[in-house]
Amino acid sequence: MLCRILIADDSPLFRAGLRALLEQKNDYAVVGDTGDGMSAVALAEQLKPDIVVLDMGLDSQDSEQVLHELFIRVPSCHVLMLSARAELEFVMKCLQLGAHGFLLKSATVLELEQALLALRNGGQYLSSAVLPLVIGQAVKHSRKRPVGGTMQLTARQLEILRLIARGESTRSIADGLGLSVKTIEAHRSQIMHRLQIHDVPGLVLFAVREGIIRIND
Repeated sequence: MLCRILIADDSPLFRAGLRALLEQKNDYAVVGDTGDGMSAVALAEQLKPDIVVLDMGLDSQDSEQVLHELFIRVPSCHVLMLSARAELEFVMKCLQLGAHGFLLKSATVLELEQALLALRNGGQYLSSAVLPLVIGQAVKHSRKRPVGGTMQLTARQLEILRLIARGESTRSIADGLGLSVKTIEAHRSQIMHRLQIHDVPGLVLFAVREGIIRIND
């Protein structure tokens, strides 16, 4: 089944190059492209793409507002953000606004393919250049009350999810909670099963978007 993609980027040359690259792949179909943020929202409403590849540097547009509008008006689509910026607060803000993935424009073709594959399968993706920022530096505080999808988790699982998202190793989590490594691994497996998220970047994104972890206000 073809994955339908809409490209929004203010560079005609970049759009043409990305379109040409994706049209070489049998699994993807570029259904439209635009250099204007709000036009991207209108096209997404009309065309119902599976993925919107959104450049967060669109000229004359509030890129965060574009992302917000996509999340509200076309909730069925997954948004992969492209950006030349990797500032911590910018990345976290975009994730909190509902983006499913974040990829630097300096990424390789292979990483782009990995990101698109993750999103088309209902998952999430963080650029390898961004993930250390989110895990190692972005997490400052956590909220005490679980919200949204976290109601599926026990208090212990929520605690472990919080530690995983903060970049703690299985061994350090086990030592800190006074549990065995095998017990922590079992909890992690149950968390992934209940949330239907099967990788650590996905868990980090979920934790950010659910308010389990956040940057220091």
